[in-house]
Amino acid sequence: MPQQYDPLSQEDDSPIRDADIDNADSLHAGLLPRPTVYYGEGPFNAPSSDEEDESEVAEKDGPGSLNRAEHGNLLGSELGDDSLYVGGRKEFPSVRGLLLALAALLTLSGAIGLYAALSYKETKRAVPGNERISMDHIFNGTFLVARTDLSWVPEAGDGVFSVEQDGFIKLVNLNSNTTTNLVQISDLVDEHGNRLAWSTWRLSPDMKYMLIKADPLKQWRWSSFGNYWLYDLATNETWPLVPPSYPPIVAYATWSPTGERIAYVMNNDLYAVSSPLRHASHIQITNSGNATLFHGVPDWVYEEEVFSSDFALWWSPDSTKIAFLVLDETLVNEYTFPIYNPTHDSDTVVPYTTQQTMRYPKPGYPNPLVSANVFDLERFLSESSISNYYDPAESTLELEWSGRLPRNDSIIMDIVWLGSGGGSLLLKEVNRNADAGRAVLFDLSDTSLLAARTGRVVRTLGKDGEEADEGWIESDHTVYPLPENFSPSGLPSYLDIVPDKDGYNHIALFSPASASTPQFLTTGPWEVTDGVLAVDLVKGLVYFRAANPSSISRNVFSVSLPLDSNLKFTDAAPTPQPTPLALTDTSTLGQYSASFSPGAGFYLLSYDGPNVPWQRVIKTNDLSFDFVVNDNTPLNVTWSQFETPIVQYTTIESDGYELNAVELRPPHMDDSGRTKYPVLFRVYGGPGSQLVSASFDINWHAYLACGLQYVIVVVDGRGTGYKGRALRNPVKGNLGFWEVRDQINAARVWASKDYVDPKRVGIWGWSYGGFMSSKVVEADAGIHSLAMAVAPVISWRLYDSIYTERYMNLPALNPGGYVNASISNVTAFDKMDYLLAHGSGDDNVHFANSAHLLDMFTKQHIRNYEFRMFTDSDHGIRMRGANRELYEYMTDFLLAKWGKGGRRRGW
Repeated sequence: MPQQYDPLSQEDDSPIRDADIDNADSLHAGLLPRPTVYYGEGPFNAPSSDEEDESEVAEKDGPGSLNRAEHGNLLGSELGDDSLYVGGRKEFPSVRGLLLALAALLTLSGAIGLYAALSYKETKRAVPGNERISMDHIFNGTFLVARTDLSWVPEAGDGVFSVEQDGFIKLVNLNSNTTTNLVQISDLVDEHGNRLAWSTWRLSPDMKYMLIKADPLKQWRWSSFGNYWLYDLATNETWPLVPPSYPPIVAYATWSPTGERIAYVMNNDLYAVSSPLRHASHIQITNSGNATLFHGVPDWVYEEEVFSSDFALWWSPDSTKIAFLVLDETLVNEYTFPIYNPTHDSDTVVPYTTQQTMRYPKPGYPNPLVSANVFDLERFLSESSISNYYDPAESTLELEWSGRLPRNDSIIMDIVWLGSGGGSLLLKEVNRNADAGRAVLFDLSDTSLLAARTGRVVRTLGKDGEEADEGWIESDHTVYPLPENFSPSGLPSYLDIVPDKDGYNHIALFSPASASTPQFLTTGPWEVTDGVLAVDLVKGLVYFRAANPSSISRNVFSVSLPLDSNLKFTDAAPTPQPTPLALTDTSTLGQYSASFSPGAGFYLLSYDGPNVPWQRVIKTNDLSFDFVVNDNTPLNVTWSQFETPIVQYTTIESDGYELNAVELRPPHMDDSGRTKYPVLFRVYGGPGSQLVSASFDINWHAYLACGLQYVIVVVDGRGTGYKGRALRNPVKGNLGFWEVRDQINAARVWASKDYVDPKRVGIWGWSYGGFMSSKVVEADAGIHSLAMAVAPVISWRLYDSIYTERYMNLPALNPGGYVNASISNVTAFDKMDYLLAHGSGDDNVHFANSAHLLDMFTKQHIRNYEFRMFTDSDHGIRMRGANRELYEYMTDFLLAKWGKGGRRRGW
């Protein structure tokens, strides 16, 4: 399921209320109300529309520890492949031009304004062009956005990033306006002199060595194996961390924060080396790793639903200890699916299929059992210097805490070292229902491992704690450690994102770290979206990104830490609370993101819409510094030559809730009512997600609007994100009810508009969106005539446990909810045109979902649908040219059922 993904407990004076729930007598049986057929207004009788030739088909128009330089920053809210940005983004290094521009710009001076970001004016489209968008334009890169992710290199100091140019990896220093050669790429060779097929690298903290990942072999969404090599920058020598293998078996490797130590995971066991030298001794910290027992790396479900990364180990800031998770999948059931053709050649014939087997926990079934451990490397090195037979297990402790959940109900969702040493560790644990949890603080400074083993609960999470409602605990990683010198007690402290009393996510200070009640640095009816971006320790400023002033925009702000004249935290929040200072233009709707350099002296500011994106580097304390990285001039020129959709942002009301919506209209649209247009709703709708945003996006939907004259509408209903918990919580325990009701209410709104052909109202979605479009069909509201579902969830009993139980609770506690949230009544599928597509190699939303729906169709003799299986494609449906074929398939379906839009009525 894409990364975006409870009945609402309302006070009597709440301004937002859900509609009364019918079928109340079913609640005693554990049943939540099923969607009411027609949602209370009876069958929708469409007014007459123009007669159309239905048979006419118009002619189609012609990560982890190591990034590329390991220091890039993934920003923004990701919907994975399901976001369907088929126009996508591409990397345009253009390094020579970038460096020349930098040299020139750094010689300029002059005040640009208090915040340079506010003065940048993106190129506006002056006069619409007349060229029509075609499917080829969508898929051949015509509208690709040039975007550069600066790879900051913290080891080289603040304001230094890396580039590849002229056969070298170079370091660009923005402070000194210098460029130096770091490595000649041709020197990166194996022991036989062969060039390494490297993908990522990272410098040691002392900048003497480079750790290189080569021969990457993809595993799941975030994880891959690789052969790791060490390169000596002084001698130009290269040697393997461990002997290379093909296929590779090392899952992860990372430097310590200081010194030259390395931790790595091989064959699911954790290792450490105290030196990168060729013949350094390797310490095998664990020795029980196997196919079902993971040390320091996540299994599939923790990778997908908890960490969104490929590692589960964390060095202490002083490099003396390693915290790591142990995940035991022994009790987790296996799921197997076939691989028909493991090659990239569609003509290859494979007489016998292979099987892909994975441990995949489903709701109500065993999860991996998890424990948190700490290995004291310093203690081990000291003891092993005395005895050659000292067991690493004697320097390893398993963490414990009072009130720990039973192992089969425990999810450890975060571990963070606090302070500058190796003495403080914060851990967050939640239950499977994600409605109860705790933050636990460990004091690991005690030399007695036994004394350090037991932590103290310092925060209560969930309905009886910080959330204080019937919703769920977010699975986010937003703890930001602060140094001890800010605290009057000299103890570590940290920032975190916590819902305020009104249910909006805001920045909270916990000082000292043992504090159970935070001091909020931000508050108000808006939300901080990505955690803390950076902290300027000199200025005492916290930088963050927020959905403010509009929930569909993103702006970058700073707010001051509550420091007294001695630069220590004050005990009480100042009155009035400081107003965050905007670093971006909040006067117009916009999407901004920022990647800060390690010391927060610079940041790469990216403008992502709604107009053509641009990027520039800004120096936080030098008003004359203004370096444009990408202005997308070619795209501005291209964009101006085309007819593009008219984009209108709006809101609608559904049962008292204000919902964000966006409408893509055909160019030159006639909204007088004389011309009728089909309306296709695009839906995702998963908990905490957002599809309505002020982003630049020329994709398949733009082709439908411009090429087929369709109106495209997106509405974010209940359960979606960035508008507070009051909008998110209603779907808890009842997925597919309120959010489907909102989609149907929205369809009623548009079907009543003069310019809409009410007989051609449809909906489509991918993944959770496919679930939503299928639930809309099941609801049988009489409004939609067409629906399309790609890789849909059909029954939540078939999806993974951690995601599903977070929003639906355990099946034993909510049996009726699971029945209601599944597609179980397929009668209405015979009343409208329905398209279903799914990849047979989907490891996320298994093909079993679509197979189950097809089985129900067979039982009920449903034949009014089209189905396409994409062989061996995973959730993104890209194997062997499948992605474009999917969109062509859906386009043909729309044309066959609806034809083109923009038919003018006779008067």
